[in-house]
Amino acid sequence: MARSVTTRRKMINTALAWGIGLLIFFPILWTILTSFKTEAQAIANPPIFLNFDWTLENYAVVQERSDYMKFLWNSVIIAGGSTILGIIIAVPAAWSMAFVPSKATKDILLWMLSTKMLPAVGVLYPIYLLFVELGLLDSRAGLVIVMMLINLPIIVWMLYTYFKEIPGEILEAARMDGAELKEEILYVLTPMAVPGIASTILLNFILAWNEAFWTLNLTAVDAAPLTAFIASYSSPEGLFYAKLSAASTMAIAPILILGWFSQKQLVRGLTFGAVK
Repeated sequence: MARSVTTRRKMINTALAWGIGLLIFFPILWTILTSFKTEAQAIANPPIFLNFDWTLENYAVVQERSDYMKFLWNSVIIAGGSTILGIIIAVPAAWSMAFVPSKATKDILLWMLSTKMLPAVGVLYPIYLLFVELGLLDSRAGLVIVMMLINLPIIVWMLYTYFKEIPGEILEAARMDGAELKEEILYVLTPMAVPGIASTILLNFILAWNEAFWTLNLTAVDAAPLTAFIASYSSPEGLFYAKLSAASTMAIAPILILGWFSQKQLVRGLTFGAVK
């Protein structure tokens, strides 16, 4: 009796997990399917799911109209650069908070997290003027700095949580063996926290890749990433849903592939230290 109840519960949980997964994935699937429709089929009512004339015309039009590789390269540089810069700054910061805490450590962490609650539009005007004065407007360097700063609180918090799970006695043993601070961080702490650092890198890369508010307001042509590439298909003449879907599919494809191949590492990092 108990076994049958357990089996039934597992089946319900599995079905529920699949249902939630399909519900989350459906908008992505719908976008991909719409990208292969004509504009008339894309706005058909009732919607057409699979019974339509598949076409690659939208992708051809998108390729002719826009330099996709330029937008892609900008996204890679901005997301990758902000991630690398953020990790370089966050690792020492998280180390100091985890292993050399002060009375203000918790207050600092909470203050850093509170900055994520600030509406981005509230600081857009001063940052825009600052970028104009510094010559960073519509530049990849400027966006790298902005992306790093807006995601830095999350990076520090995640690394702090992972580092807290590492026994401090290991670092003390390294110091007794003559390890300096740089060696302690690079050769002792970092290898032990590889899963956590890897998941932090992946999450920050995804957040920077998907950021739209700052990229649309601080870029025009030269540094525009894929988020601006998608937005370019919303015009005063109206929305071209099929072409917009094709552009969206081309923009999300690289990050979906990255997420697919790194999902095990991401899950491993997110659960790092969960069970002692």
